[in-house]
Amino acid sequence: MSITRRTLLVGAGAGVVGVMLAACTGDPVPSPSTSSPTPRPTPPTAMPAPVSWMRSRWSTDPYALGARSYLPAGSAPELRQALAAPIADRLFLAGEATDESRPGTVLGAVDAGRAAAAAAIAAADGPERIAVVGAGLAGTVAARALADAGHTVTVIEARDRIGGRIHSVTDKDSDLPAQLGSWLSGPDEAAALRARLLSLGLTEIDLDTGTGWTADGETASLDTTPLREAIRRAGDGAIDIPLTDALAQAGADLDDEALAASLAWVSATSGVDPERASSWYPPNLLADELVGARGDVGAVVAEAAKGLDISLSSPVVRVAHDDSGVSLRLGTGESLSFARAIVTVPLGVLQKGGVEFAPALPLTHRGAIAELAAGAIETVWLRFDEPFWQTDAAIWHIIGGDASIRTWLNLAPATGEPVLVGLVGGAEAEAFAALDDEDAERVTAASLTYVIPAGE
Repeated sequence: MSITRRTLLVGAGAGVVGVMLAACTGDPVPSPSTSSPTPRPTPPTAMPAPVSWMRSRWSTDPYALGARSYLPAGSAPELRQALAAPIADRLFLAGEATDESRPGTVLGAVDAGRAAAAAAIAAADGPERIAVVGAGLAGTVAARALADAGHTVTVIEARDRIGGRIHSVTDKDSDLPAQLGSWLSGPDEAAALRARLLSLGLTEIDLDTGTGWTADGETASLDTTPLREAIRRAGDGAIDIPLTDALAQAGADLDDEALAASLAWVSATSGVDPERASSWYPPNLLADELVGARGDVGAVVAEAAKGLDISLSSPVVRVAHDDSGVSLRLGTGESLSFARAIVTVPLGVLQKGGVEFAPALPLTHRGAIAELAAGAIETVWLRFDEPFWQTDAAIWHIIGGDASIRTWLNLAPATGEPVLVGLVGGAEAEAFAALDDEDAERVTAASLTYVIPAGE
């Protein structure tokens, strides 16, 4: 990723804000989002110019098409188990979407990779040539287990790097890499990961104080009690309904600005669209407590990938299998043959038909792919010369106004670096990913309007 500089006109009238843009080279050309109108607010005041500006675009990335999976209303956790079931003992699907215990998490990806590898090893007749499609965390963990068991493993990755949706980007002017993918967890998952992260030289960033921002300035943090109560009531209902319907039935005012900010927080930390997400199997409702990792989070993947045969820039477009083995066709037209294959492409790619299967996947697998939802989370990473905000709270909730990015992380207290990280989830994330860089900068600046001190 290269950092380019340009001036952006934002603000009231002809107010000028200089914004430094970290341009993501190689990103696909965005297509208009149909999930919500394209946000184009104009802030009434100008934030200072960041010295670096980086963003993710997982929702439009053809090798991701989403950030993590979730259960929409009317679905059930058993769909994940169905998706993970071996296919003729030749094909094995893996990834966080196939893990019933901890879906949508780093631990879920690790467990899914290990489970798929164990199933392939059990099916093998001695040492075999086995392919792993995808060099994200699930894929590299699976490949590591297969190689350690004596199999000849080839990992085939569509991108020009390993890691998948774990993506740390080095900032040449800072020792704090920008994290544009999976790097945050709740306290429970963080506790389970702690020993591994520390062994890789990664330290924790504790984000455990929250605050709200309104047009009147800083205020109390969010109260998720109405959402928890709506979920509790919906659990006694005859049918599963979306979160927003559960709130309405519980008497909540869906136009309430604080409730909107609460739903934005849930989406930003889980990827769900509240208008689709199950109230029987809701996402984790995190309090103002997140744990991040400081350093190259990709080290988690790199460790598993050591010594493996990995082919980069090699998208798999077709997976065929029969009683004799598996054939993979690459985007280049080349075909490769193996005894078995583990496929770890994300749910969003499977839903969009990014990989053709011959014969078609079993009905149970296709049903699971169709019923599960691919959630969206996008990140914007801003580093400044010095803080312009006047709070030590680590987690910010923008309450009210037209902010498209309502969840912000202030890394300054924990790291000493004047860095703000914006998180946006659900339909707003899809809309943000579809923006070009200029409009994305405008939206980012507008979302921080309430944080800028009066008179700036």
